[in-house]
Amino acid sequence: MPERNRVDPYGEIVVSPLRGRWLGNRGCIHRDHTIVRPWNGKRWIACAIAFKGWIAPKWAPGRWTALFFYDEALAFAAGHRPCALCRRADYLRYQVAAGVVGADAIDARLHAERLYGRRKRTHAFAWRELPAGAFVDIDGVPHVVLTDSVRPWSATHGYRDPISRPTIGDARVLTPPLSLRAMFGGYAPQTNVD
Repeated sequence: MPERNRVDPYGEIVVSPLRGRWLGNRGCIHRDHTIVRPWNGKRWIACAIAFKGWIAPKWAPGRWTALFFYDEALAFAAGHRPCALCRRADYLRYQVAAGVVGADAIDARLHAERLYGRRKRTHAFAWRELPAGAFVDIDGVPHVVLTDSVRPWSATHGYRDPISRPTIGDARVLTPPLSLRAMFGGYAPQTNVD
């Protein structure tokens, strides 16, 4: 039975049968098997599921809380960035593409861009300029942006059928501007789009 340790594009920790390809960390945010706060610190990272045979502790008392992302584009939308340890090459590519040096600087900037108080911060951005891999909100539903379409995402089914991508006006973007900047700089986040 799925537990409440999956993350949606809004950064909320939810119950979902979708495990995905990435593991996340926001510090120790659980007690027993219950999430007791949304984060503990500014360092929100997206890690590899496996690293040199090491298995992440799950629900260990006093240890960081293992969270799971359906794909990397979703992790970015939620406000996470590649881990500097288990995903060193991706972290370095993200750092160069985003034009910000050092984990502390990246994390401080992402923290300011992902939250408005304790709620998800969104950003207006022209549809025609959005990079593939960004997430947007359309009528309360998260969608991943592709080259010529968008695909709605749900915590129960993952990506649904594509719809045409708007070409005029502004989108309500979930992905923080720093991660958009990394995408413009050449970092293409992994997606589980068929």
